[in-house]
Amino acid sequence: MATTSTRLSKQARREQLLDTAVAIVRTQGADGLTLVTLAEEAGVSRPIAYDHFATRPGLLLALHRRLDERHRAAITRALRDAVPGAGEVARVISTAYFACATDMPELGAVSAALKGNPEMEAIRHELTDGYVDLMATALLPYSGLAPQALRLRCVGLLGAAEAIATELNRERATDGEAVTALTDLILSGLDASTDRERPSSPGVSP
Repeated sequence: MATTSTRLSKQARREQLLDTAVAIVRTQGADGLTLVTLAEEAGVSRPIAYDHFATRPGLLLALHRRLDERHRAAITRALRDAVPGAGEVARVISTAYFACATDMPELGAVSAALKGNPEMEAIRHELTDGYVDLMATALLPYSGLAPQALRLRCVGLLGAAEAIATELNRERATDGEAVTALTDLILSGLDASTDRERPSSPGVSP
């Protein structure tokens, strides 16, 4: 693609490049994303792409963070609109999590491409902490557990969610089965003395 003379601010250009990177991964997989292919598809010179990301791992890391932020933002919005109640909050978390897992397959592809990268491991811990804090904050009003105990359970629940998402993406479970499984796991992770009513949505037993 020929380079474009359109002038954007540095931040706007970075956003444009990351949008283009998402499109490349979606159509060609993570292996098809390099700084050269990014520059070509975005219509910019190669030095511009290198100036923003320096290396291919740098590009992949920036893209992973961008996709993860979108994922968490979607869950945050869903929780903001949720009807109060343990069952409903658990269902909303589960539904939003798997909607993002299927709507943004690029996140898994980029994560796999970065496997073994030391910087990625540090970012993974940071992002995991963010997810766990989000879940624990949403569930705390419905749990009799101490905050730290609930947070530790959320660590395990997030691991379970990732495993179920893998089954979902391998077409070994349906969306409904995945949501039901994670919803029930979340509810079973709350203190037994708490009212853990199941949501009334189809496929989830009262």
